[in-house]
Amino acid sequence: MPAFSDGFLDLPQRPGKPRSEGLTHVIDKGLNLRDIEGMFDTGGQFVDIVKLGWGTSYVTNNLEKKIALYRSFETPVVCGGTLFEAVYGRGRLDEFKQWLRNQRFSHVEISDGTLEIPRERKLELIAEFARDYTVLSEVGSKDSSVEYSADEWKRWLREELEAGAWKVITEARETGSAGIFDSSGGMRTELIGDIAAEVGVENVVFEAPTKAAQAWFIKQFGPSVNLGNIPPEEVIPLETLRLGLRGDTLKEVLLGDRAGTPAS
Repeated sequence: MPAFSDGFLDLPQRPGKPRSEGLTHVIDKGLNLRDIEGMFDTGGQFVDIVKLGWGTSYVTNNLEKKIALYRSFETPVVCGGTLFEAVYGRGRLDEFKQWLRNQRFSHVEISDGTLEIPRERKLELIAEFARDYTVLSEVGSKDSSVEYSADEWKRWLREELEAGAWKVITEARETGSAGIFDSSGGMRTELIGDIAAEVGVENVVFEAPTKAAQAWFIKQFGPSVNLGNIPPEEVIPLETLRLGLRGDTLKEVLLGDRAGTPAS
């Protein structure tokens, strides 16, 4: 079933929810219930998963209502990886697991962007949580001064998929200033191309909080690229980029002039 009912333009077909590719991973930084209802009223068929940013879920008064509302729209919710790192740093993994069960989460994010978690331990935790949850694991530092080599990125992403992650996320922060971006907001395009070729575009959620980044990914990898950290107000604009209904991607997507190889 398509993501929406096409009219007369004969647009490229996008599968409906639940999708395994072409995911739009939205960041919720504190939306209220009316905001959520509004987002789904106008563009809910384009929202595949919602992340409650960093540790916001822990201080949200109406968390149970929010999760229930997202569930009513058949959309999974995941807590930001920073909450996991806080749990790990405080030695509260058992309590965290009970909290996840109590709140009826189906997905969990595991990251080490702020705290240094030994590689083997992170892989153990991914495998452990994957027994009960759908795991999204994130690679990359939130410190813009830290730049890992392409070989490190590729090895770590592969290892985390093999450990049981459903998708691996490439860090960019909500500002697009770390990880696969440099400190000035420029994209590390050669690195991204290496990751896509080695790990497979379908296995990666590329954080792309800006319109320029979203357009670049779609022009390089097509409408079925998975994109994350999308602000709620950008859900419909992003879908128009995927369908070639915005000038940035009209020629490449709608008119079939998309390059097949990532630009450097």
